[in-house]
Amino acid sequence: MISIVAKFTVNKGEEDKFMSLVSELGEASRSEEGCIEYILHKHAEKALTYCIIEKWKNQAAIDEHNSSGHFTTIVPKIVEIADAEIDIYQPV
Repeated sequence: MISIVAKFTVNKGEEDKFMSLVSELGEASRSEEGCIEYILHKHAEKALTYCIIEKWKNQAAIDEHNSSGHFTTIVPKIVEIADAEIDIYQPV
């Protein structure tokens, strides 16, 4: 299993657009065979900070996800309205 933590700081005034895009991305991503978990979180104290915690079966599942139509269409729209930082983790 591989976990991805995708942190976003959304531009002020773009929260509704961000939530719509992330909702669409999450729904499509959760339907992928290799997806174990895909959950959006909002920072408890920073109003414009969110993260998606993703868990995937393996690297092949991530590669397939990253090349999917929904990923290649939606993610560029998200990074237009939010700064992104991606960290990848593996269990130890």
